Amino acid sequence: MTETIGTLLTDWIEIQIQAHSDIPILFVSGAQGIGKSTALAEIERHFDGRLVILSLDDFYLTKAERRALADRVHPLFEVRGPPGTHDIAFLRETIGTLRHATSETKVEIPKFDKRIDDRIPKDHWTCFTGKPIAILVEGWCIGALPAPQDEPLSPLNTVEQSDPSGMWIRHQDTELAGPYAALWDIADAFFHLSAPSFDQVFEWRVQQEATTQGVAIDALPQSKVDWVQTFILHYERITKRMLSSGRRSGYVLQVDANGASGAKLALEGSGDAVAAAWAPAGDAVAIARSD
Repeated sequence: MTETIGTLLTDWIEIQIQAHSDIPILFVSGAQGIGKSTALAEIERHFDGRLVILSLDDFYLTKAERRALADRVHPLFEVRGPPGTHDIAFLRETIGTLRHATSETKVEIPKFDKRIDDRIPKDHWTCFTGKPIAILVEGWCIGALPAPQDEPLSPLNTVEQSDPSGMWIRHQDTELAGPYAALWDIADAFFHLSAPSFDQVFEWRVQQEATTQGVAIDALPQSKVDWVQTFILHYERITKRMLSSGRRSGYVLQVDANGASGAKLALEGSGDAVAAAWAPAGDAVAIARSD
């Protein structure tokens, strides 16, 4: 039997629901292109509207708010993605409303349109009605930790070279140590989809862009490849940090270059009762424990 990322996450969610008397708040991280969207679609089909999924991407600051942040702190913050470019207070408020929902509660959930690089008007947001059985929050930097003291501050790439003062990097870490850490604290469990390398993330992101454009990867214009190569550099430092265990502890699913297509997936559990209860079957899955 070959498990997919979606079926593994579904099994994990079911166990978490059974293990918590209240509505569990579950956080899932995964680099760009790793297969989160496909997995989440599978999860949505399985739970059929009983579970609510919140994407960190949908809680980006508006274009105007990011422009103001760029003016106030550093020009690089006009580009969405890094810690500091999300409305964490709004996300926490939404989670709180959902966790205390009744069968009659209606919660409006924002949507961010990457084609226009902005949040869409409120009358086009989605609405979740009722009391969810679980709240799933997903995003690329979910659970990320601020920089350890021994992390070099020298620029990793051409984007970071445009920040000679280090202000852009330092502000991200300030955000990770503050509002983002407070958000991570409300999680009942973390599940990290871990890529083999940052180079692989770039290849996946190019494939994702080709899919978005509706063309084969070899037909993607070089201008688009170049754009992806520059855009993803904004994510390099924290992605590499997370791949080196700079993230909140939790379950880790190692995904190889094939992603969910015939990949051998290895799961590291936390060794607690939930991990002991969860042992997906199948030749494509190897279970290991870690503290």
